[in-house]
Amino acid sequence: MYDLAIIWDWIAFSVRWLHVITAMAWIGASFYFIALDLMLKPNDALPDGAYGEEWEVHGGGFYHTVKYLVAPARMPEHLTWHKWQSYTTWLSGAALLMIVYWVGGELFLIDPTKADLALWQAILISAASLTIGWLIYDALCKSALSEQPTLLMLLLFFMLVIMAWGYNQIFTGRAALLHLGAFTATIMTANVFFQIMPNQRIVVADLKAGRTPDAKYGKIAKVRSTHNNYLTLPVVFLMLSNHYPLAFATEYSWIIASLIFLTGVTIRHYFNTMHKTGSGPHWTWAVTVLLMVVIAWLSTARGGETYEESEARALTPYEEKYASAEGFEDAYYAVVGNCSMCHSREPSYEGIRWAPKDVLLETEADVARHASQIYLHAGLSHAMPPPNAIQMDPEARELIVAWVREVRGIQ
Repeated sequence: MYDLAIIWDWIAFSVRWLHVITAMAWIGASFYFIALDLMLKPNDALPDGAYGEEWEVHGGGFYHTVKYLVAPARMPEHLTWHKWQSYTTWLSGAALLMIVYWVGGELFLIDPTKADLALWQAILISAASLTIGWLIYDALCKSALSEQPTLLMLLLFFMLVIMAWGYNQIFTGRAALLHLGAFTATIMTANVFFQIMPNQRIVVADLKAGRTPDAKYGKIAKVRSTHNNYLTLPVVFLMLSNHYPLAFATEYSWIIASLIFLTGVTIRHYFNTMHKTGSGPHWTWAVTVLLMVVIAWLSTARGGETYEESEARALTPYEEKYASAEGFEDAYYAVVGNCSMCHSREPSYEGIRWAPKDVLLETEADVARHASQIYLHAGLSHAMPPPNAIQMDPEARELIVAWVREVRGIQ
């Protein structure tokens, strides 16, 4: 049997790469157009219906941009739509969620110390939860609250805090923050797909038919686009949080995530104001720094399963499969002897305070739970342990490979 772990890891790598590329394109376009909109200047010489203009210099040339608040008098011959950056980012992100957190749910999604869930139940909660935010948010935007943007944003923040807490009660800390990011990103892409693009198509259809477009459609699209602008930075943080246990491996990770949304607001408010007036409100940086200090303080409160709890807890079916396999005992001692100085609840290696990515490799349950990661990082490759930390014997790596391949039936 061929080693599917290698193929699967490269598929995940490729999808992640696509996700990063398209996310950069979407974020770049979003930030640019918001900044451009705020920098527009009035000019009496502009064509009828034009709202403002902006001159820019880049790449050895000058650009002259004119914005029509509703639409030009006639349909232009060439029109560029900005939508696929958003769609492709969400689709690739959804695929990556399925690859990492659904297929790898036994390790990355389910936390047996929080909720006793079968994998299919956890996946169902994961998928269903992503739609809830959009349905509630869209209903709020279409209500009378649309005329009270500040209150609307506060209600959106309250909903995000509730979801942050809820995810943290069910999933692993890593999965909880990632799902909160996916929850928010779903709202953002749904804004583009269900509101911004359809309203722009109505305006285009009116132009083609010779009708005067209604200004309300542009207003709706502008509100949704502004919301996306303020949500972008927190989503980026949440998507990168899986690399930092200080963000997700604490009992207060849901509060940390909530505060990150506030830092997104303060940072974007500074830049949006600067683009509009030429000078940003510097107090926003003081607030941002204060929020980050609070976040750093909260991150020191550790959560999760203790060593004693891990030793006493009954193994999950996934852990049992690897712990009962032939060769596990030899592989276990190879891992503990080479990895536990960093990957433990109280690391002994100098300079390491928390286990990297919160991967714990002390008890039998720990090692069995992370079998796939150990196999790829310390068995097939020499990524771990770092060569300047400890020189792992080839024989120890062979024991790890033999153990995992025994479970997977690979010759």
